[in-house]
Amino acid sequence: MNKNTDDERTIIRSCVDCGNTNCGNEKGKFPEFCATTHLSESTREKVIDLYAEPENHKAMVESAIVESENYCQMTRVEETIQFAKQMQVKKIGIATCVGLIKETRILTRILREHGFEVYGIGCKAGTMKKVDMGIPAACENTGRNICNPILQAELLNEAGTDLNIVVGLCVGHDSLFYKYSQALTTTLIVKDRVLGHNPVAALYQADGYYKDKLACNADDTSKTY
Repeated sequence: MNKNTDDERTIIRSCVDCGNTNCGNEKGKFPEFCATTHLSESTREKVIDLYAEPENHKAMVESAIVESENYCQMTRVEETIQFAKQMQVKKIGIATCVGLIKETRILTRILREHGFEVYGIGCKAGTMKKVDMGIPAACENTGRNICNPILQAELLNEAGTDLNIVVGLCVGHDSLFYKYSQALTTTLIVKDRVLGHNPVAALYQADGYYKDKLACNADDTSKTY
């Protein structure tokens, strides 16, 4: 990959710097740093082999069908239900923030009405104390007990879920859940306590009200490499 210097920093350009996304429409030119044109044959073959594995292949095919048949017609909730049906899922696990238990109970009712068995674990399950886990006592300002994503994953693993849904786990806690979940996992709600769980709203305002807050040079988005 090429290296360019911006503001006395060395930046290795990648897909996040691309302004034409020619990989999607193939109507323009690939930038010099393009991951597609620099893709090694060994990596390409490895990825193709991974997609050929039964679970991966089924997930890719069914998700493509859901997108194709319901593009801009279904909500995320509906798409999740449809994907689960096409994957022939029987048991759905939910890893939820306890602060979103009301929303999770609504989701559970809907999923059960569609014939799924639902088993969910809240983030505070296990009631493990933060200070006992090496977390500073100052962090008890948001509660004494830890969020427990590894336990959530382990209990859903033990329950034998076919597909897991993340509902509003904290940043970092969601990462640990993904790491230890044995079943395929999809995210329904991404937590953002300030923006009503709609984190992309901050990006929409990155060149406006949130520019100073995010320390963002929004003009960079106009560059096409």
